[in-house]
Amino acid sequence: MSSVLDIYIDGQFRASESADSIPVTNPATQQVLTNAPRTTMAEIDRAVAAARAAFAEWRTVPAPERARFMMRYQMLLKEKQDEIAEILSQETGKTFADAQGDVWRGIEVVEQACNVPAMMMGETSENVARGIDTYSLIQPLGVCVGITPFNFPAMIPLWMFPLAVACGNTFILKPSEQDPMTPNRLVELFYEAGFPKDLVQLVHGGKEQVDALITHEDTKAISFVGSVPVGQHVYRLGTEHLKRVQCMAGAKNHMVIMPDADKGQAINALVGASVGAAGQRCMAISVAVLVGKAQEWIGDIRDALSKVAPGGWNDQGAAYGPQISVQARQRILSYIEKGKAEGATCVLDGSGCTVEGYPDGNWVGPTLFDNVTTGMSIYKDEIFGPVLVSVHADSLEQAIDLINKNPYGNGVSLFTSSGGAARKFQSEIEVGQVGINIPIPVPLPFFSFTGWKNSFYGDQHAYGKQAIRFYTETKTITARWFSSEPVGDANMTIALK
Repeated sequence: MSSVLDIYIDGQFRASESADSIPVTNPATQQVLTNAPRTTMAEIDRAVAAARAAFAEWRTVPAPERARFMMRYQMLLKEKQDEIAEILSQETGKTFADAQGDVWRGIEVVEQACNVPAMMMGETSENVARGIDTYSLIQPLGVCVGITPFNFPAMIPLWMFPLAVACGNTFILKPSEQDPMTPNRLVELFYEAGFPKDLVQLVHGGKEQVDALITHEDTKAISFVGSVPVGQHVYRLGTEHLKRVQCMAGAKNHMVIMPDADKGQAINALVGASVGAAGQRCMAISVAVLVGKAQEWIGDIRDALSKVAPGGWNDQGAAYGPQISVQARQRILSYIEKGKAEGATCVLDGSGCTVEGYPDGNWVGPTLFDNVTTGMSIYKDEIFGPVLVSVHADSLEQAIDLINKNPYGNGVSLFTSSGGAARKFQSEIEVGQVGINIPIPVPLPFFSFTGWKNSFYGDQHAYGKQAIRFYTETKTITARWFSSEPVGDANMTIALK
């Protein structure tokens, strides 16, 4: 019999008072693993109140001491990495190696949070006017909220609450209802690391719970990762309620392959970046832009993709797992049919994919379309599955123009052996994260995750220095200390003298 996940409020893990819950299923078998409660509005209020009360004390804890707590947490995460990865594999269907990578990329951000004393240093300028100094302090905001997606249930929560807490804030995490077991374990380990109670609250549910957290009068900042429609809703609702909002949304990422690229390296990178994690990455490459004679490589791309097979999480030969839900699979299959109807050439069709031993899994095989135009829905829409489309360009300039006209700007890559082409591309492309002979250019956490255009709503990006600014306020102080009696008349202007 399946259980119901606990929430964390009132200083403890406890069963929710809600009588309503959401089943959490293994997408490879449809087995119900547990249930996520729809946290009640009264429990939401208590979570916010507890976080607000904890903030009053936590904000006074010296930054080096907060960093030492975070060091213990990152050590515990490393010790438990495989345990977390196995939980993650069960509820997402990811292969074990992919799940380990999910956890590790989150640990890297926790490691960066350990450096918080240096990142929260202000600025000082002596003698800005006679006897007057100006300096700034970096101070926490208060109660912050994180709303995280299904595709990276370890990495993305770890993008959020460790940095927010390290900066002196408290945090409320509302993970995806599709795979909440991993976030629950992350919060359990957080308290096992010795953090004071109530710094991180954990609630479950859907849109009603999200909206309650966004509109609550005592929440200050909202971090969100998810689809474009939900991201737009979160951004509008948050800004309407005067919250600081950071929304990472959809993508349509391109890989430009020049004819002078190393053919084997480019194709291998394209295959992994397009169908890895079942295509359920906001940084997945879903469009190959083949320039000039590279258009002749479509057969080689097909052959490479056809060797890739999905499978169970513990199958050593599996390249990726199932789609997260039956509905996600059906949506992807509908796009494959749309591509055929719109006149694209279906070079490889994965819609009939099956996996031995998993007859009920949400499987979609690698799929490749060629001769795609920018007016087709398979080009315009984020499919979020193992579907790669190929468009043609006659030159680098044409490829750049095509990408710059796309409404998304999350990630892009260029494969070439020309330094001049690379420099032109990185300068002129209107996308936030650029890879040169790198297929998925997700930066390490001492930089920031910098999607552009419709891939991001807000002004400060995730992790890195920008996240520190997002989770803090700057207070500027201008000071003079008198050492003698007043001299001269009163200053009737705002000028410093």
